[in-house]
Amino acid sequence: MAGNSTDPGRSVTSKVTAILMAFADGGVHTLTELASCANLPTSTAHRLASELVAWRLLERTEERSYRIALPLRMIGSDYSESEVCSYTLTVMRALPVLDDLSRATRNDVRLGLLRGSDVLMLQHRHSRSNERIHAESLLHSVIPAHATASGKAVLAFSPPEVVDKVINEGLPAFTPHTITSGDVLRQKLSLIRLTQVATSRNEFEQGTAAIAMPIFYGRGRVAAAIELNIADLGTELKPASSALYVACRSLSRQLTTELHATCYRNIYSNGSAPDPVSHA
Repeated sequence: MAGNSTDPGRSVTSKVTAILMAFADGGVHTLTELASCANLPTSTAHRLASELVAWRLLERTEERSYRIALPLRMIGSDYSESEVCSYTLTVMRALPVLDDLSRATRNDVRLGLLRGSDVLMLQHRHSRSNERIHAESLLHSVIPAHATASGKAVLAFSPPEVVDKVINEGLPAFTPHTITSGDVLRQKLSLIRLTQVATSRNEFEQGTAAIAMPIFYGRGRVAAAIELNIADLGTELKPASSALYVACRSLSRQLTTELHATCYRNIYSNGSAPDPVSHA
């Protein structure tokens, strides 16, 4: 995200995180309220909020106030402040990575965040233009985790009780190729833990194939997964894996080094100690 800082002690990521954390209660806020909550000049808050609206992470109400859009609506009052912060940082750091990966591979790219038995997919559609991420290229959807490559990549590194919950709630079939057996899904997840590579072919819809790899906060704590569309798993798997590995490793390093520095500093500044970061 562009823009010079008027406060050299705070990064742009820190300022964006502070703005988004104002919506942890799921409410609606005016620009003045956002600036106050984030401890930012009104002009800076307006610039950053406008960019978040352009990326469909915030929405404007009819009264010209702000509220969180669907991709971030799942980090509301049900989650701790540290979870809000970690999810926010994951999304913000992932957006330029999705853009770079889409440009390098000329394919659609998605960020998958596990929420319950579903995976929230934030998709960046490949564009032939030279523009960076813009509103028309950023889509979002919610898909059952067991039917997607990114969902399986995150499930593979989630606590056993999370996998148990997904299986116990049922594995609906979307095509003849969807995994509907709990035993088969567990076997697939065991292999993914060894390779850190998840694939899907015709599992959610016919004629589609994808590869995904997990992103970590550090110490094995899964944050999300990046999923890359490919035309043929047989011929494109190796080059796609190489590009995806570089992107996921780079993003994992960023999250590991910045999570404490950015998020926990904001939490401590509010006078409360952080909760341990939970699994995604």
